[in-house]
Amino acid sequence: MYANTPKPPYYAVIFTSILKNNPNGYNEMSEHIEELIKDQEGYLGMESARNDIGITVCYWKDIESIKKWSDNMDHKVAKREGKARWYESYRVRISKVEIEY
Repeated sequence: MYANTPKPPYYAVIFTSILKNNPNGYNEMSEHIEELIKDQEGYLGMESARNDIGITVCYWKDIESIKKWSDNMDHKVAKREGKARWYESYRVRISKVEIEY
């Protein structure tokens, strides 16, 4: 399902990842983070898909909202665990959405 985003401009955080084999605890943490992010100020929605590579795009009102989410304690734990246990590799990209059609 597509995220119901407002008229641009807004921001997109694009997270791409490759999981390690047997990422024990990953699904539970992913579900927790998906619930937690919905209550964050400035959060607009999310789109996600996983096959050989996972791609999650989170939409945000502004850069300040992204920074606050990045500093969220539960999110920090998830990032730390992701680096140590779950991801073979990953990338985070932040873009300003100026046009949508």
